[in-house]
Amino acid sequence: MFHPGNSVRWLGYWFTPALDPGAHFSRRLALAQGAFALIRRLSPPEAGLPPYLCHRLATSLIAPILLYGSDLFTPSVGTATRLDTFWRKVQRWTTNCISATPTGILSVESCPPPVSLLITHRQRLAALRVVCSPPSVNPATARLHPSFPSLSVHRAPDSSRAITRGLSAVYLPLHWRTPRPVPPIRNHLPVDAVAHRTILLDGSFGVRYSDS
Repeated sequence: MFHPGNSVRWLGYWFTPALDPGAHFSRRLALAQGAFALIRRLSPPEAGLPPYLCHRLATSLIAPILLYGSDLFTPSVGTATRLDTFWRKVQRWTTNCISATPTGILSVESCPPPVSLLITHRQRLAALRVVCSPPSVNPATARLHPSFPSLSVHRAPDSSRAITRGLSAVYLPLHWRTPRPVPPIRNHLPVDAVAHRTILLDGSFGVRYSDS
């Protein structure tokens, strides 16, 4: 007898019925921990690679493994704490700092930014790729909420209803011109949240885009 899984993997993204990012980031954290266990042997305490090479390995190898999918998913507070705890170990290894080093200066000493800043950077880059792509080329852009300004008429028919079909009533398409409530009272689909992140870059972006 086969039991269905609680999550589905698609292109490295792990989706659950509730769109909970915890399952995805738990797997990313496990993969990053396995990679770090091998890489850290290249630079044991007071020996091995110089700090600049350790920094290059941390930013070019460990960070992409750990943060893959953060352009679409935002980790919860508990998951973000687990990611931060692991990333501080990477930062200490990069500079050979002792375990008693205050965590507040680890980012300065090791140069790799905190996880929260890395995630914000990746999310905003992903948002720019989506909103600046023609809807006729990028399926994700064609699925944006109808309130998002677009110079193209190639929009998915009734996009808001199609992508929410079969989901719980707590999911509501995010109106692009309306700020997200704090604290959030409803959940929104990832593609809506991706476009909404561009508001943080420039509040007048929508006006200029629609008038151009």
